[in-house]
Amino acid sequence: MFTTAESITGGLISSYITNFPSVSTVFWGGFITYSNDSKNRLLGVSLSDIEKYGAVSKEIALQMAIGALKQSSVDYALSITGYAGPFSLGDRDPVGTVYIGLCDRYGRAHVEKKFFVGERNSVRNAARDAAIVLLRKFILEVE
Repeated sequence: MFTTAESITGGLISSYITNFPSVSTVFWGGFITYSNDSKNRLLGVSLSDIEKYGAVSKEIALQMAIGALKQSSVDYALSITGYAGPFSLGDRDPVGTVYIGLCDRYGRAHVEKKFFVGERNSVRNAARDAAIVLLRKFILEVE
């Protein structure tokens, strides 16, 4: 079983996955944690780390994945955070920057930084697709 913790995609990953019949046998459900407060309350992401690294960072993507794994007790967790535009916050990364976090109950963890060009919805859809591909690769490495 796996879960998701979505920020930039706002549920696009969960929506896409649930288009397939019988997916409830492998998909536990997901967390949509768009605000920093929801990342903290639902996933246990450190507010001081959000301030230090930014909500769009490898550190926060990893904390989101770990928090989702703990809250759901599944085998795998996927997280995603990024800037879809039209603006990014601060001077850390430009619009189109996305961090995808993965972790599993075996102790493996991975964060990948991606960059997508385009308008807001294009960035969000490309981020969704990249996250699903990375999740599949991450799971297949174990099985």
